[in-house]
Amino acid sequence: MRTTQLGIRPYERGLSALGGGSWAYLQPDGSWGWSNAGLITDGDEALLVDTLYDRPLTERMLDRMRASVPAAQHIHQLVNTHANGDHCNGNCCLPEAKIIASRACAEEMAHEDPASMAALARAARAGQLGDLGDFFLHCFGAFDFESVTQRLPTETFAGTHTLQVGAKAVQLFEVGPAHTQGDVIVHVPADRVVYTGDILFIEGHPILWAGPVGNWLAACERIIACEPEVVVPGHGPLTDVAGVRAVMAYLTYIRDEARARFDAGMSFEEAARDISFSDFSSWGDGERIAVNVASLYREFRGDQSAPNVPELFGLMTQLWKDRA
Repeated sequence: MRTTQLGIRPYERGLSALGGGSWAYLQPDGSWGWSNAGLITDGDEALLVDTLYDRPLTERMLDRMRASVPAAQHIHQLVNTHANGDHCNGNCCLPEAKIIASRACAEEMAHEDPASMAALARAARAGQLGDLGDFFLHCFGAFDFESVTQRLPTETFAGTHTLQVGAKAVQLFEVGPAHTQGDVIVHVPADRVVYTGDILFIEGHPILWAGPVGNWLAACERIIACEPEVVVPGHGPLTDVAGVRAVMAYLTYIRDEARARFDAGMSFEEAARDISFSDFSSWGDGERIAVNVASLYREFRGDQSAPNVPELFGLMTQLWKDRA
């Protein structure tokens, strides 16, 4: 257990009651793959917000929920906030549930392949990937990708969508592309809770896979406009609007610093090494600056091509080694 600067409660592994029938499931330390999930209940009905990175982790979470919350015996709806595997690989643990996601999320998820992560993990453990393998295992070595059978969304929407959990309304807002192509936030007005997916990394560097950064900032404004008492981030401790504003400050700073170096003719690799984030020195996973600057440079050029993921993991590996 630890108390964090932006956390409104001690950061503890497991299930946390938020009031009114909403719950969070937290996984410290919130770094690569250690994501959060949520449970929304009313009466004997329940909706799950995201699953975890593999089957064992998700089954452990579901067992804890079912033992603590009677309504969790009846999870018939699941919302995936985006397509990254640490928020949807465990979908296979709920084979009968309806899975709701944005249309863009579902399209992106169809191109995610848990089997490729399992193959990379095998290669890394066999020493076939060099330094990149060491970084891969640092990020993902704790997860059992061999256990995952992909289960895709069964229902999609664009824009906004409202679900019912008992008599409780649950609002879904599509806010991507930002972190990924199809990001969704989940608002429970009756409980004054927002589940943000990876629009929020609290006390960890966000990672801008998709952009544009203006969409991400607008997504943060949407969270604030919900006037939540509790905000459940995709990674990190429970927070409130102060945590949202801290992420906005980070994104604005990185955007402006990257723009200055872009205009000065620096390469994105040079800019990633040159930008100081001393004001965010306590935040984890600083190597993600490589992805963030690369995405911002593509945005500044008007380049809508997909990120070069192998190249970016190579640069992150170098930065991780330099700063280890």
